[in-house]
Amino acid sequence: MTTTPAPLPPPPHPSSSIDLNLNLDLDLVTPPKPPKPEPLHYPLSPPPPPLQSLPPLNATSTTSTPDEEALFAEYFRLASLYLSSNPNSSSSSSSQALIPFPFPPSPSSLNLQTQQPPIKKRKPRSSDMVRVSSLTVRDQIYFRDQVRRARITFESLRLQITHNQLKAEMLGLVEHQKNTRSDLKASALMADRELWMNRDKRIIGSIPGISIGDCFFFRMELCVLGLHGQVQAGIDYVRAGQSASGEPVATSIIVSGGYEDDDDKGDVLIYTGHGGRDPNLHKHCVDQKLEGGNLALERSMAYGIEIRVIRGIRTRNSIVGKVYFYDGLYKVVDYWLDKGKSGFGVYKYKMLRIEGQEEMGTVNCRMAENLKVNPLGVRPVGYLSVDLSMGREAVNILLFNDIDDDRDPLHFEYLPRPIFPASAVQGKFANGGGGCECTGNCTIGCACAERNGGEFAYDAGGTLLRGKPLVYECGPYCNCPVTCPNRVSQKGLRTHLEVFRSRETGWGVRSLDLIRAGTFVCEFSGIVLTKQQSEIVVANSGECLVYPNQLPPRWIDWGDISDVLPDYTVADFPPQPDINFSIDVSRARNVACYLSHSCSPNVFVQFVLYDHYNPGYPHLMVFAMENIPPMRELSIDYGMVEEVVGKLTNE
Repeated sequence: MTTTPAPLPPPPHPSSSIDLNLNLDLDLVTPPKPPKPEPLHYPLSPPPPPLQSLPPLNATSTTSTPDEEALFAEYFRLASLYLSSNPNSSSSSSSQALIPFPFPPSPSSLNLQTQQPPIKKRKPRSSDMVRVSSLTVRDQIYFRDQVRRARITFESLRLQITHNQLKAEMLGLVEHQKNTRSDLKASALMADRELWMNRDKRIIGSIPGISIGDCFFFRMELCVLGLHGQVQAGIDYVRAGQSASGEPVATSIIVSGGYEDDDDKGDVLIYTGHGGRDPNLHKHCVDQKLEGGNLALERSMAYGIEIRVIRGIRTRNSIVGKVYFYDGLYKVVDYWLDKGKSGFGVYKYKMLRIEGQEEMGTVNCRMAENLKVNPLGVRPVGYLSVDLSMGREAVNILLFNDIDDDRDPLHFEYLPRPIFPASAVQGKFANGGGGCECTGNCTIGCACAERNGGEFAYDAGGTLLRGKPLVYECGPYCNCPVTCPNRVSQKGLRTHLEVFRSRETGWGVRSLDLIRAGTFVCEFSGIVLTKQQSEIVVANSGECLVYPNQLPPRWIDWGDISDVLPDYTVADFPPQPDINFSIDVSRARNVACYLSHSCSPNVFVQFVLYDHYNPGYPHLMVFAMENIPPMRELSIDYGMVEEVVGKLTNE
């Protein structure tokens, strides 16, 4: 990987044309022309630090923005409340501790109150502008893993904070609080450990490890990753006082429908500058000025600097009602002062998307919604089946191939659930001492909670809080209703999926829905064989078998917050089962069998029991490792040699 300083060149002559096909390997030149600095090389051996550090923010700095001051003021308030609380004393309902959860946690619970770092003063982000180029495949995988690590930490913290708050409210330890900002608290905890990324350099253009189409549910996550550094403002920029040229430079914008004069046509965007709005009516009440972010966009146009564009769209899948997609790089090609719809002057910026980039996430999202309703209308050619499962799943599974004549998935019987050998799930394994006796939805203290180590594996919305060696769900031997929050993966497929033919991976699977990190996707299905049966099948026919004990324990990664809590330990209860069976997918299989192999996967397998209690024969449930946008391929780590993976996915 090579990073090159990105100083500003002199503005081009007004008559010069602007090249929209930006070559990201070209260095920007600065006036007056000093000796050009040598490119900075970050070798991969040893690799860069796991997460780039966040320099402290000087609370008295005159260069901090009101948004940053508001964010850190909230952080300092929460941190002060935390430090003033005594985690060893019993807490009343009026306690204002950061995580008011005083009772002794079970072995599987996470204590976010231990070993908090001291409060540090913070200073603004670095103004050193660089552009990252010449990324090798190894670089791309490395930085993608670092971004995923940061995102898992953020989401796991957020989930635990919300879950502990709800649990404390349920037990009457604290009063109910509306609009609890778990995203603010999670980001503040990460800031304490200097886990905010890309703060030591201001990256112009693409951020290593972040792909076009990536989706985010919280603006604070954009700040944590350095994709957009403003908590509320739509324009992120380097201020004039920090810029080497003494002029502001814009780096990214968020388009979320907040300005009535915006005109968004995708590749062509008319973006309205900031300022002049009434905070309550969301309409302009005074003329905008060419200053701050508005001036920064004009200067970026003059210097030909590309802008990262993030779009926020309304969605039913988001608990906050909006999801943000990174849609790639644009260039400002024109700007003017215009009279807005409210009658006041507004600055407008015409932005064109740079050619040659991947499809925008918002475009894929709209296409996926249309495919769920009318696939043949969207793609008249290529569909081999509009439901590969033949009605055996709750939702249709599309089968698409516009590359060659391969129709292989149609030759297998579709099996939505695995078939276990009778000897493994009957007799003493049938009831396992009986299920829970809850008459309503299960709560802490029921038999199934005890099987899971004292609390359930899922939050109230069905999201896996953290990976475990084994998860017990309530099942047919339990008295609780089907609405019990401890019944998640057993309900089967709920995500609209498409099996498709790819030139790179053979047969693969992509989602038509936006999949949230930590949520259930599908189950891995086939004919389950005992160890003895597996040996016979291999000896006689050599059919392709999948061995669950060869799957790497990727569940360890989900929920890992060791970057924040040094005393965090991997869950060890329920204990890791001894698994010796195999799954024969040579005759019958389901959609999960077409998941592509990857050493940097976005889904993982979690072992689950619910219909029997033999830990040696768990269900292989597939969960999302990260937020997966529509039309993105799902990938899993099989831990298998390429020849076996090729047989499984029919490459």
